[in-house]
Amino acid sequence: MHILPNRAPTGAPAEDAALNFAATTPLIFILLILLLVVAFSSGTEVAMLSVNRYRIRHRAQQGELSARVLDRLLKTPDEWLGANLVILAAASVFASAIATILAQRSGYAYAIPLAGALLTVVVIVFCELAPKIYATANPEGVALHAAGIYRVLVWVARPALWLTNTLAYGFLRIFGVGRATNTAHTLNAEELRTVVSEAAPMIPMRHRQMLLSILDLGHVTVTDIMIPRQEIAGIDIAESWEEILGRLRQTPHTRLPVYEGELDNLVGLLHMKRVARELARGTLDRERLIEIASGRESYFVPEGTALNVQLTQFQRNRRRLAFVVDEYGDIQGLVTLEDILEEIVGEFTSDPATITHKDVHTERPGVFIVNASATIRALNRALSWQLPTGGPKTVNGLLLEHLETIPDPGTMVRVGNYDFEVLQIADNAIRTVRVRAPVATPAAAGA
Repeated sequence: MHILPNRAPTGAPAEDAALNFAATTPLIFILLILLLVVAFSSGTEVAMLSVNRYRIRHRAQQGELSARVLDRLLKTPDEWLGANLVILAAASVFASAIATILAQRSGYAYAIPLAGALLTVVVIVFCELAPKIYATANPEGVALHAAGIYRVLVWVARPALWLTNTLAYGFLRIFGVGRATNTAHTLNAEELRTVVSEAAPMIPMRHRQMLLSILDLGHVTVTDIMIPRQEIAGIDIAESWEEILGRLRQTPHTRLPVYEGELDNLVGLLHMKRVARELARGTLDRERLIEIASGRESYFVPEGTALNVQLTQFQRNRRRLAFVVDEYGDIQGLVTLEDILEEIVGEFTSDPATITHKDVHTERPGVFIVNASATIRALNRALSWQLPTGGPKTVNGLLLEHLETIPDPGTMVRVGNYDFEVLQIADNAIRTVRVRAPVATPAAAGA
């Protein structure tokens, strides 16, 4: 009896290898797709969280479809974040499972730990760091391209989102955290200041200064910018008629207060347009001047009124000029609509390139002749000085506070890094000073 040899196993290894390859290739393909899903989830999440919401809202208002979709998604972050977490968790779990299956099929003793280590490196480098770095560098482009995909994902995953959100809020309720209401992302004044300051490449410096000055109006009062009492030009009806006519013909102002004896005894406010008409007709006399001035009641505001409030009051009351009074009702100064506007746009001059400030004249580089009635705030703004602003408002007040006496012409005083020389004294006040300012270093100039 002869036993025939079994020849069937001769082709088994090739067939097993073919079957193993046929079963492994789809798994590798699925693993790559899952890793791409993880990379998409990581990168788009960073992009949508860091994208400029106000730019997207502006583009949406311009009619861009992708911007509109993205704007709606950003208004409900819990929905798209939930959809993102669902696909991220599912892709990560299934990718890990498929990597384990592939390692087991390889037949190597240490295939599973090696596959876990390799998958960790791939996920960290190619699915987390690289997509997030790219999304951080180009958040707007990534978010806009991903908006349509997230819109579909949110719609498909809505049942799962409802379940996961319900469970999440239920768990947080244990710790006293309730469901947050959707509120608009708004900016306060300080945050808006930061946005304007950081928008340097897109907004000209001149415009940024104006925007920042508008934001500062709430921190500046009428006392900071008013014309001091002793500097107010007006008409004293107690003077001779010849002196009054001389003042009327020589004044550069369009409006003048009319008073009797002292400024606190106000008669009214005189508009030079009406005076010019009366002068042309030859009908102007003292009585007519008083009648014109008393035609409109003087307007008073308390010291310490913020400029943004006063600007609104000027607009509401249709006024351009107001007298600043203290708590006793005594007139301390005069503030005009032009003064407030100059806080926003700067000095109104015919040649801004050559005129630094109306109260400042350059004697030589670093040395200036300054009207002592000029406000310290105005000098700091116009010349980039750093004089103290916490006390007196004018140069005259600042120097008198340091000297504690009425100085003689030629008196020298140093305030911080600035040297002042008194040039003129009149009416118990300093009128003109020479200021030697410190030379700015290149670093300070660049700042």
